Amino acid sequence: MKKRFLALTMAALMVASLTGCGSTAGDASTAETTAAAAAETTAAADASEKTYTVGICQFVQHVALDAATKGFKDALTEALGSSVTFDEQNAAGDAATATTICTNLVAENVDLILANATPSLQSAAAATAEIPVLGTAITEYGVALGIDNFSGVVGGNISGTSDLPPLDQQAGMVEELFPEAKTVGILYCSAEANSKYQAEVVQATLEGDGLTVQVYTFADSNDITSVAQEACANVDVLYIPTDNTAASCVEAINNVALPAKTPIVAGEEGIMAGCGVATLSIDYYGLGRTTGEMAAKILKGEANISEMAIEYYPNPVKEYNPAICEELGVTVPEGYEAYTAE
Repeated sequence: MKKRFLALTMAALMVASLTGCGSTAGDASTAETTAAAAAETTAAADASEKTYTVGICQFVQHVALDAATKGFKDALTEALGSSVTFDEQNAAGDAATATTICTNLVAENVDLILANATPSLQSAAAATAEIPVLGTAITEYGVALGIDNFSGVVGGNISGTSDLPPLDQQAGMVEELFPEAKTVGILYCSAEANSKYQAEVVQATLEGDGLTVQVYTFADSNDITSVAQEACANVDVLYIPTDNTAASCVEAINNVALPAKTPIVAGEEGIMAGCGVATLSIDYYGLGRTTGEMAAKILKGEANISEMAIEYYPNPVKEYNPAICEELGVTVPEGYEAYTAE
């Protein structure tokens, strides 16, 4: 405000001084030029003071999504400094709450919405067709938004980043780590469309290699223990895809799988850290930073969200959980990095 006040004051003084000197044609021309310059100065001052409010709807609290949100905020703050503020809210794993959060953010007329995880993206997409919405930690946008033959560009007011790892390589890790396994269980939440998508791809890959696959689904956190018990009693190894409900219940899963001596290959680092043997995972903090960089371009008018392609993390890493591997006697081949909690 100080800059704008000074600019207006200077403009007023210039115009006043010129008016006091007479009204010749030359003076009038000079006055017009000076007034125009003052207006430009004022406009520049206003632009430099523009502020942005960014709403964040994170579906549930767990390591991967927390890291993505932090990366987003860090990158956007670095780009816009103190001119950006965040209205950050967590749906605690409840889709109805995510809908309420996004509806409220739209009512507040925020400048942009970050939808962290698929249910948040679905809620934001339903809440607004005008406010820019960036997704992060979304496995497959076509599945999440019901887009057939998805081309990589959502269009409209939606874009973002994907946490989809190479699923064929994750399936290959199951066979690489457990070559003697005959039956593989796939465990995921039936309420998460992207988990179903991943499960189907991995199932097809494993069955194509001659393995027997049994699929176990749970509706929510209330039945995850009983379903995990059934799975561990009937399979040699479990695969859990990137799944928000599973990620928020890793302790419950581990309390079943570890005593049963059932190893788990996970779709992402957070699940592996809590109950898994290994993963081929992306860096969720890095994914969040990429999303924040996209947001900065949109807010500064440097990019049109309707034309922005979904971006992917380029270098997934093979990791293993030393503690669980030691507990289960799993020997990890070369090419895997030991996971260490930060």
